[in-house]
Amino acid sequence: MYIPELYKNENPEEIKSFLKSNSFGVLVNQTEGKLWGTHIPLELETNQQGKEVLFGHVSKENPQWKSFENNNDVLAIFSGPHSYISSSWYDHENVPTWNYIAVHVYGKTRIIEGEEMLFALKKLVDKYEANSKNPVRIENLSKESMKQTEGFVAFEIEITEIQAVKKLSQNRDDKNHSHIISELEKSDDQNARTIACEMTKERKQHL
Repeated sequence: MYIPELYKNENPEEIKSFLKSNSFGVLVNQTEGKLWGTHIPLELETNQQGKEVLFGHVSKENPQWKSFENNNDVLAIFSGPHSYISSSWYDHENVPTWNYIAVHVYGKTRIIEGEEMLFALKKLVDKYEANSKNPVRIENLSKESMKQTEGFVAFEIEITEIQAVKKLSQNRDDKNHSHIISELEKSDDQNARTIACEMTKERKQHL
């Protein structure tokens, strides 16, 4: 994606944390001669071979997985907080804009089955059941329930490139930057308040 130098995020640990916190992404590839996108959780994990990959799965009824064999190049898109920025918040005339955080992960898919599939599924379930009062465990599910895994195709994505953008009014002076944060903090929108928090963190990192 196009990222102006000022907004590039090249901090590996920050990107990794973002991917783990915003793991519901969009998987994009060429399927049946056209661009195809599926909204699914894509979890950044270490596989059984000790390599950092993205794990995911799609329904067997979704034709996207059938293209993995002929062209396994995919793009995974992850979106974070975002908010409209009114130019009325500046002390000078300008145009409105949008602040946001996003990551694009490029890679190659590989279908996984058997123990590898169960390993990936357990990682997914354990993550989201962690705060449950009665957490579900893959190893405790009956054979009848586990038969449902026959209805999806699991895969891992070998990561070949990561592009990360963090557009947080870095081009504004301290006065205007602070006023933007102040206005965002007044909003009822959680996205706006989160962007305000991210703007504060980003500016402190560069003091």
